[in-house]
Amino acid sequence: MTPSTDQLLKAAQDAEKAGKLPPVHLWNPDFCGDLDMEIKRDGTWFYLGTPIGRKPLVRLFSTILKLEDGKYFLVTPVEKVGIRVVDAPFVAVDIEATGDGADQMISFTTNVDDTVVAGVDHAIRVERDEGGEPSPYVHIRAGLDALIDRKSFYRLVDLGVTHGVDGTEMFGVWSNGTFFPIIPVAELDP
Repeated sequence: MTPSTDQLLKAAQDAEKAGKLPPVHLWNPDFCGDLDMEIKRDGTWFYLGTPIGRKPLVRLFSTILKLEDGKYFLVTPVEKVGIRVVDAPFVAVDIEATGDGADQMISFTTNVDDTVVAGVDHAIRVERDEGGEPSPYVHIRAGLDALIDRKSFYRLVDLGVTHGVDGTEMFGVWSNGTFFPIIPVAELDP
Protein backbone atom coordinates (compact mmCIF):
# COMPACT_ATOMS: atom_id res chain seq x y z
CA MET A 1 0.00 0.00 0.00
CA THR A 2 1.37 3.44 -0.92
CA PRO A 3 1.16 6.21 1.69
CA SER A 4 -1.50 8.74 0.70
CA THR A 5 -1.34 12.40 1.65
CA ASP A 6 -4.99 12.73 0.59
CA GLN A 7 -6.14 10.24 3.25
CA LEU A 8 -3.97 11.94 5.88
CA LEU A 9 -5.31 15.35 4.94
CA LYS A 10 -8.92 14.15 5.07
CA ALA A 11 -8.47 12.72 8.60
CA ALA A 12 -6.96 16.00 9.80
CA GLN A 13 -9.72 18.06 8.17
CA ASP A 14 -12.43 15.87 9.74
CA ALA A 15 -10.89 16.44 13.16
CA GLU A 16 -10.62 20.18 12.58
CA LYS A 17 -14.34 20.32 11.69
CA ALA A 18 -15.08 18.58 14.99
CA GLY A 19 -13.18 21.40 16.74
CA LYS A 20 -10.70 19.19 18.59
CA LEU A 21 -7.51 17.27 18.10
CA PRO A 22 -8.04 13.84 16.58
CA PRO A 23 -7.65 10.89 18.98
CA VAL A 24 -4.36 9.71 17.44
CA HIS A 25 -3.56 7.87 20.69
CA LEU A 26 -6.45 5.50 19.86
CA TRP A 27 -5.41 4.92 16.25
CA ASN A 28 -3.09 1.95 15.66
CA PRO A 29 -3.30 1.12 11.95
CA ASP A 30 -0.75 -0.96 10.08
CA PHE A 31 2.42 0.80 8.93
CA CYS A 32 2.09 1.81 5.25
CA GLY A 33 5.66 3.01 4.64
CA ASP A 34 7.57 6.25 4.86
CA LEU A 35 6.45 9.52 3.34
CA ASP A 36 9.06 11.96 2.02
CA MET A 37 8.12 14.53 4.64
CA GLU A 38 10.50 16.19 7.11
CA ILE A 39 10.21 18.77 9.88
CA LYS A 40 13.40 20.84 10.15
CA ARG A 41 14.79 22.22 13.42
CA ASP A 42 13.28 25.65 12.69
CA GLY A 43 9.79 24.08 12.45
CA THR A 44 9.54 24.22 8.65
CA TRP A 45 7.71 21.24 7.15
CA PHE A 46 8.99 19.86 3.82
CA TYR A 47 7.23 17.51 1.41
CA LEU A 48 9.26 15.96 -1.42
CA GLY A 49 12.09 18.39 -0.57
CA THR A 50 9.91 21.49 -0.92
CA PRO A 51 8.77 23.64 2.02
CA ILE A 52 5.04 23.49 2.75
CA GLY A 53 4.20 27.18 2.62
CA ARG A 54 0.54 26.98 3.60
CA LYS A 55 0.34 27.32 7.39
CA PRO A 56 -3.21 25.88 7.58
CA LEU A 57 -1.98 22.73 5.83
CA VAL A 58 0.97 22.39 8.24
CA ARG A 59 -1.45 22.87 11.13
CA LEU A 60 -3.69 20.12 9.79
CA PHE A 61 -0.81 17.67 9.44
CA SER A 62 0.47 18.57 12.93
CA THR A 63 -2.81 17.39 14.45
CA ILE A 64 -2.30 13.82 13.22
CA LEU A 65 1.33 13.55 14.33
CA LYS A 66 2.19 10.69 16.67
CA LEU A 67 5.39 9.57 18.39
CA GLU A 68 6.00 5.84 18.88
CA ASP A 69 9.25 4.27 20.06
CA GLY A 70 11.22 7.40 19.19
CA LYS A 71 9.83 7.60 15.64
CA TYR A 72 7.34 10.07 14.20
CA PHE A 73 4.27 9.12 12.18
CA LEU A 74 1.26 10.76 10.60
CA VAL A 75 -1.73 8.56 11.40
CA THR A 76 -5.36 8.10 10.48
CA PRO A 77 -7.69 5.36 11.67
CA VAL A 78 -6.56 3.23 8.68
CA GLU A 79 -3.11 4.48 7.71
CA LYS A 80 0.25 5.15 9.39
CA VAL A 81 3.21 6.69 7.57
CA GLY A 82 6.65 7.57 8.85
CA ILE A 83 8.12 11.06 8.59
CA ARG A 84 11.46 12.55 9.63
CA VAL A 85 11.85 15.11 12.42
CA VAL A 86 15.28 16.75 12.77
CA ASP A 87 14.83 17.89 16.40
CA ALA A 88 11.40 18.57 17.90
CA PRO A 89 8.25 18.58 15.78
CA PHE A 90 7.16 22.02 17.00
CA VAL A 91 8.78 25.36 17.83
CA ALA A 92 7.56 27.54 20.69
CA VAL A 93 7.49 30.98 19.05
CA ASP A 94 5.91 33.05 21.81
CA ILE A 95 5.65 33.09 25.58
CA GLU A 96 3.44 34.99 27.97
CA ALA A 97 3.72 35.14 31.75
CA THR A 98 1.17 36.20 34.34
CA GLY A 99 1.54 36.33 38.10
CA ASP A 100 4.83 35.91 39.93
CA GLY A 101 6.77 33.48 42.08
CA ALA A 102 5.24 30.02 42.49
CA ASP A 103 1.90 31.49 41.31
CA GLN A 104 3.35 32.47 37.94
CA MET A 105 1.78 30.96 34.81
CA ILE A 106 3.92 30.77 31.67
CA SER A 107 2.12 29.95 28.44
CA PHE A 108 3.80 28.98 25.19
CA THR A 109 2.38 29.25 21.67
CA THR A 110 3.85 27.08 18.93
CA ASN A 111 4.39 27.61 15.22
CA VAL A 112 1.25 25.48 14.62
CA ASP A 113 -0.89 27.52 17.05
CA ASP A 114 -0.97 25.09 19.97
CA THR A 115 -0.93 26.88 23.33
CA VAL A 116 0.02 25.25 26.63
CA VAL A 117 0.73 26.45 30.15
CA ALA A 118 3.97 25.05 31.52
CA GLY A 119 3.34 22.77 34.49
CA VAL A 120 3.36 19.13 35.47
CA ASP A 121 1.81 18.01 32.15
CA HIS A 122 3.77 20.51 30.07
CA ALA A 123 7.28 20.40 31.48
CA ILE A 124 10.12 22.69 30.47
CA ARG A 125 13.54 21.09 30.09
CA VAL A 126 16.91 22.34 28.90
CA GLU A 127 19.45 20.06 27.23
CA ARG A 128 23.03 21.11 26.57
CA ASP A 129 25.29 20.06 23.70
CA GLU A 130 28.97 19.17 24.16
CA GLY A 131 29.93 22.85 24.05
CA GLY A 132 27.36 23.76 26.72
CA GLU A 133 24.93 25.45 24.27
CA PRO A 134 21.38 25.14 25.65
CA SER A 135 18.43 23.71 23.74
CA PRO A 136 15.24 24.46 25.69
CA TYR A 137 12.01 22.51 25.15
CA VAL A 138 8.44 22.47 26.42
CA HIS A 139 6.21 19.41 26.24
CA ILE A 140 3.11 20.03 24.09
CA ARG A 141 1.18 16.74 23.97
CA ALA A 142 1.57 12.96 23.87
CA GLY A 143 5.36 12.91 23.84
CA LEU A 144 5.60 15.76 21.32
CA ASP A 145 7.84 18.67 22.32
CA ALA A 146 8.49 22.16 21.05
CA LEU A 147 11.96 23.66 20.80
CA ILE A 148 11.73 27.08 22.48
CA ASP A 149 13.01 29.67 20.00
CA ARG A 150 15.83 32.02 20.99
CA LYS A 151 13.75 35.15 21.66
CA SER A 152 11.28 33.20 23.79
CA PHE A 153 14.13 31.52 25.71
CA TYR A 154 15.63 34.95 26.48
CA ARG A 155 12.24 36.09 27.76
CA LEU A 156 11.99 32.88 29.81
CA VAL A 157 15.42 33.49 31.36
CA ASP A 158 14.30 37.03 32.28
CA LEU A 159 11.62 35.37 34.45
CA GLY A 160 14.20 33.19 36.22
CA VAL A 161 14.86 32.96 39.93
CA THR A 162 17.05 30.81 42.14
CA HIS A 163 15.59 27.90 44.08
CA GLY A 164 17.03 24.92 45.92
CA VAL A 165 16.50 21.56 44.19
CA ASP A 166 17.78 18.39 45.88
CA GLY A 167 20.43 20.35 47.80
CA THR A 168 21.62 22.31 44.75
CA GLU A 169 20.86 25.98 44.19
CA MET A 170 19.33 26.18 40.71
CA PHE A 171 18.41 29.03 38.38
CA GLY A 172 15.05 28.36 36.73
CA VAL A 173 11.43 29.41 36.40
CA TRP A 174 8.16 28.75 38.18
CA SER A 175 4.98 27.99 36.30
CA ASN A 176 1.70 26.58 37.53
CA GLY A 177 3.22 25.71 40.93
CA THR A 178 6.17 23.78 39.46
CA PHE A 179 9.82 24.86 39.41
CA PHE A 180 11.73 24.10 36.21
CA PRO A 181 15.52 24.24 36.66
CA ILE A 182 17.56 25.69 33.81
CA ILE A 183 21.13 25.64 35.16
CA PRO A 184 22.92 25.24 38.52
CA VAL A 185 23.71 28.66 39.99
CA ALA A 186 27.35 27.57 40.37
CA GLU A 187 27.62 27.37 36.54
CA LEU A 188 26.33 30.89 35.91
CA ASP A 189 28.93 33.42 34.76
CA PRO A 190 29.84 36.00 37.48
